[in-house]
Amino acid sequence: MENCVLNLLALSSLILLPYGVAKAFYTIWWKPKSLERNFKQQGIKGTLYRPLVGDVKEYVTMITEAWDKPLNLTHQIVPRVDPFTLATVQKYGNISVVWFGTTPRLTIKDPELMKEILSNKLGHFSKPFISPVIRILTRAGLTVLDGEEWARHRRIINPAFHLERLKDMIPAFTVSCSKMIGEWKSLDVTHGTCEVDMWVEFQKLTADVISRAAFGSSYEEGKKMFELQKELILLTLEAMQSMYIPGLRFVPTKTNRRRKQLDKEITLILKEIVQNKMNAMKTGQTKVDDLLGLMLQSNNQNNLPEHTTSKKSNGLTLDEVIEECKQFYLAGQETTSSWLTWTIIVLAMHPEWQEKARDEILEVCGKKEPSFEALSHLKIVTMILNEVLRLYPPVIAQYQHAYKETKIGHITIPAGVDLNLPTLLLHHDPALWGDDAEEFKPERFSEGISKAGKDNQLAFFPFGWGPRTCIGQNFAMIEAKIAVAMILQHFSLELSSSYTHAPYTVMTLQPQHGAHVKLHQL
Repeated sequence: MENCVLNLLALSSLILLPYGVAKAFYTIWWKPKSLERNFKQQGIKGTLYRPLVGDVKEYVTMITEAWDKPLNLTHQIVPRVDPFTLATVQKYGNISVVWFGTTPRLTIKDPELMKEILSNKLGHFSKPFISPVIRILTRAGLTVLDGEEWARHRRIINPAFHLERLKDMIPAFTVSCSKMIGEWKSLDVTHGTCEVDMWVEFQKLTADVISRAAFGSSYEEGKKMFELQKELILLTLEAMQSMYIPGLRFVPTKTNRRRKQLDKEITLILKEIVQNKMNAMKTGQTKVDDLLGLMLQSNNQNNLPEHTTSKKSNGLTLDEVIEECKQFYLAGQETTSSWLTWTIIVLAMHPEWQEKARDEILEVCGKKEPSFEALSHLKIVTMILNEVLRLYPPVIAQYQHAYKETKIGHITIPAGVDLNLPTLLLHHDPALWGDDAEEFKPERFSEGISKAGKDNQLAFFPFGWGPRTCIGQNFAMIEAKIAVAMILQHFSLELSSSYTHAPYTVMTLQPQHGAHVKLHQL
């Protein structure tokens, strides 16, 4: 009997070994070389495939060298922020290919092709692979879903972000801004001047705003959850900076245990907030005036099934609502804090535009807090915010994955290819924006976004494009307008002598060494 078992094991090994070798050969050599030939036949240039590693070493080297040196006070930030993509496009063209491991990454720096890809009319594109280490931040939120699941979530959540609904959230924005300004005024100052790190301040502000706007009366609980999620993000970023090894997250290291603990605590807090909100809505004890309430109302969430993992044909489960609440923070806090930080830095660099914005704000609002009506009359502020988005987009590129062969324009994209749509490079391209593309010129947006580019070319993608355009676009714009207006009502801005101009990316475009600004009380 024992000999029979041993013989079977030996036979199985003989059968499986060639299969494993063949599969490894196909993955490591045959498939990548086949894709490489496909690109060459289409005239698409790029780097040569190197087994397993691809261009990862060159990518890391270029990023490390670029981030080691700060810039002068210039808006020519592309060589520092994304040197590898810039070098690739300069050498091989606006449509070019590089290799990340065994996967080709096709860079497409063409606004018309980008719009076609992001519109995804054929449904052949999806989000690229997201490692389980990153997925701990959100498992079922809008930003990570695809297909029918994404469409279902988007349909339910959409009403909460309509402009008419956002009107009711203006008090949450102004309360948070007033609190921040009051703290600045209470700092130890010399002749009415204080110095703050705007990156730190705006991270606190946007977390405060989103917790008030998302959870209303549950603001304090929401704030506690956000503090835990901030720690989870830092631990996740730490893991992202090391090589991804399948299964490593299950090893009970101190960091892995802490990540799991944080995830559990965040989920429990959110579950309690959601259930309390549902109960209050059932009994009419709360207004439906925050994002969570509006989402539950749109979802008809009062009839949530007891079994939280079961799906309703047209609604979200409790678990899915919790994951979307996590998204409120990830999408609503990180990107807006980046946008506001660069806006203040740029205004400090350009005092003439700071004065123009302040004059408009005082004319429209006086010293009063901005109303929803007043925001629509802040034309110069809107121009400034759009120009900052062009020069310093919080998300510098958008990524897609072709899971089916797809023809886009004049090229055919094979299945299994990752796509890099380099927003930052596009926003700084003189061919699309003119010879002054690297200059801060808000007046280019004086006639709106559609006419801002050279020859009225639409090449402005800070919030994405098509059906997957950021759902919180209006929310972010209102928050940014209120923050800029209220700050300029009370302070004039000047860069600190300690400020170092060093934009780089860690999920979003951030100041590597902080954003130190002097505030002079008016």
